[in-house]
Amino acid sequence: MQEKIHAAPTLVYPESDGEPMAETGRHVRLLLDMIETIDWHFRDAPDVHVCGNMFLYYEEGNPRKVISPDVFMVRGVSKKDLRTYKTWEQQPYLDFVLELASPSTYTKDFNEKKTIYEKILRVKEYYIYDPYGEIHPSFIGFRLVGGSYEEIAFVDGRLPSETLGLELGERDGALRLYDPVKDAWFGPGREHAAEAETLASEETRARQEAESHAAAESLARQEAESRAQHAEAELEKLRAALERLETTK
Repeated sequence: MQEKIHAAPTLVYPESDGEPMAETGRHVRLLLDMIETIDWHFRDAPDVHVCGNMFLYYEEGNPRKVISPDVFMVRGVSKKDLRTYKTWEQQPYLDFVLELASPSTYTKDFNEKKTIYEKILRVKEYYIYDPYGEIHPSFIGFRLVGGSYEEIAFVDGRLPSETLGLELGERDGALRLYDPVKDAWFGPGREHAAEAETLASEETRARQEAESHAAAESLARQEAESRAQHAEAELEKLRAALERLETTK
């Protein structure tokens, strides 16, 4: 009997492990906010990819060589949706990674993940932030210098990011991004949408007030012209009456 030929098994790179996106609601909100904020910041750069909570495979043929950054940014990759990130198909080195830590993850964040980001993925900047401030340090950043990580120094209470061109700091008890050039904080797109809506409402109100003021001025001018015309007509009547009196003398 002829032996059946079977197709070689396809190597599978899972897209999820079935675990929750993050430990708490605060972690989830911050994760999504930071992805949206950084993505909005680079909205006009077609080759800057911003994502997070995605399986990133860093050794072809070995699905166990995987890590899942909470937030990451990489240049040289389009904005198209990716189901997984494979370093042999995309840019092999990342520019920015942010991990949202907790007491149950900080050991891994400061050891195993830090080593992978530093030695394998060559992440230019790696930040660790604990939204609850339960670990120490609860906020720290590293920059790749000469192949090794060096701690980033705080400036005015914020950590400057050369890769983002922004600064990371806390505002109103939450991690936010600060633009030192514009001297302004900014958040996710929904905040910008709210600001734009407020600005549009203010502009509409100002325009309506200007139109109302212009209409009032126009009405006042028309009334003044009407009074002037009426006064001129009355003056003409008086002149005519005076002429008649002079004629009858």
